[in-house]
Amino acid sequence: QVRLVESGGGSVQAGGSLSLSCAASGNAVSRYSMAWFRQAPGKEREGVAVIDSDGRTTYADSVKGQFTISRENYKNAVNLQMISLKPEDTAIYYCACAGRSDLGRMILWRYRNAYVYWGQGTQVTVSS
Repeated sequence: QVRLVESGGGSVQAGGSLSLSCAASGNAVSRYSMAWFRQAPGKEREGVAVIDSDGRTTYADSVKGQFTISRENYKNAVNLQMISLKPEDTAIYYCACAGRSDLGRMILWRYRNAYVYWGQGTQVTVSS
């Protein structure tokens, strides 16, 4: 069993930056693929970035060059650094843990059903 708790959300103006953190407990997540998803009002939850156990990262096209996902295995945490934020980045951001170590190599990584554990989410609001 893995419990995930996100933090770091908030309100920023367009062009600003935020760093999200996902703290895991209950089991070490270093051996699993970890991802960040987001869900804007009225839209489907979408995968934005995933990091595999070996540190390999994959991003959605919409956030490439803008978001960076990383691990802090000694903290049992995964982070998402976001820069140059735009109003369309406004969403609830969720952390997710997969039941395998290499999900980022598959198209499946972008689908919520591929993940076993989820956090409660943290709100990110970007104003113009």
